[in-house]
Amino acid sequence: MSETLNPFKMAQAQLDEAARIMNLDEDIHAILREPRREFHVSIPVRMDDGKLKVFKGFRVQYNDARGPCKGGIRFHPGETIDTVRALAAWMTWKCAVVNIPLGGGKGGVICDPKEMSMKELEQLSRNYIQAIGRYIGPEIDVPAPDVYTNPQIMAWMADEYAKIRGYYAPGVITGKPVAIGGSLGRVDATSRGVLYTIREAAKKIGMELKGATVAIQGFGNVGSYAAKFLAEEGCKVVGIADIGGAFYNPEGFDIPKAMDYVLENGTLEGFNNVVNCEQLTPPEAILELDVDILVPAALEGQITEKNADKVKAKLLAEAANGPTTPEADKILRDKGVFVIPDFLCNAGGVTVSYFEQVQGNMNFFWSEEEVRERLEKIMKNAFWAVVETAEKYNVDNRMGAYIVSIARVAEAMKLRGWV
Repeated sequence: MSETLNPFKMAQAQLDEAARIMNLDEDIHAILREPRREFHVSIPVRMDDGKLKVFKGFRVQYNDARGPCKGGIRFHPGETIDTVRALAAWMTWKCAVVNIPLGGGKGGVICDPKEMSMKELEQLSRNYIQAIGRYIGPEIDVPAPDVYTNPQIMAWMADEYAKIRGYYAPGVITGKPVAIGGSLGRVDATSRGVLYTIREAAKKIGMELKGATVAIQGFGNVGSYAAKFLAEEGCKVVGIADIGGAFYNPEGFDIPKAMDYVLENGTLEGFNNVVNCEQLTPPEAILELDVDILVPAALEGQITEKNADKVKAKLLAEAANGPTTPEADKILRDKGVFVIPDFLCNAGGVTVSYFEQVQGNMNFFWSEEEVRERLEKIMKNAFWAVVETAEKYNVDNRMGAYIVSIARVAEAMKLRGWV
């Protein structure tokens, strides 16, 4: 991987830019450029054919000045330590921007779960926890699901941790099934966070949500629920897209019908055969629709210097991680597009993961209504902290979010006497 594409080098560059703008203490800056600790582990698994295979795994605890580390575990064939380091750094900033008392961490195992049986996946999950179990815990580091991991894998990991400790500790891992200590409201938490930040952004720029037109790229869990919530808010969702194609209907889509179609067919492919709508070619044209709100909820790097000048939306809500390149950011800012940066916009997921951790530690669980009320309050406060900081420093909202986060982590480091 070249240095320009190295995700950790990119994370460090973002930190360096924020540190320069906010005149960050040199010692704190030096500490924040590197992970506090990281673990490299070998994970032996007896495969179904009887052969032993050794997988390589990682866990990075980037910074725990504000509290226990928090972050997902990815099972991916292309996993690298630098990807995990970068994601752990970004988790540090994400937790700080919503002001929850956690640090940032991330884990990964180099494997292809699509080629593994359930039995092999269970052994891999359990043996990973055997390898890192003494270094995680409700007061140390709390993992969660991420790419190609899910509530069942979290259940196996929580059970393995219970064997190590001798008792079940539901606060050790979040994203678990509700039956064993998961939180109500977790499934759609990221999308609700997207809705809450869009509501505040609409107030900020004087946009009326009722009747506002919306295009959403990505119709998986986050994108589909975001579409549903915005439609319930009175918005007209005129563009939806996923790997199966991009579709446009100026009258607006029936979102529950679209969600049912994807549930039945796997993707939106062929949706124009059952609903009166236009299929967009190429699919990326959804980003250039003449709408009020654009919600990229798919992959990273979708809005670039090649298409940013064609974005017509007044409000860009980054439900995905990294959908906008740095070059595109400048173009959007010059165009006057109001951007809700990714690690603010999609922080509803980690916030409700924090709620799950708290509930597990207390052994007292909240109603779904309580979860939503607490989430909305946190997302609102985070939004206005970012916007006010961006205005104070005369920077874009993304850099405003970095400055808010880094300042909070730096304050904790100073108070604890790390520098």
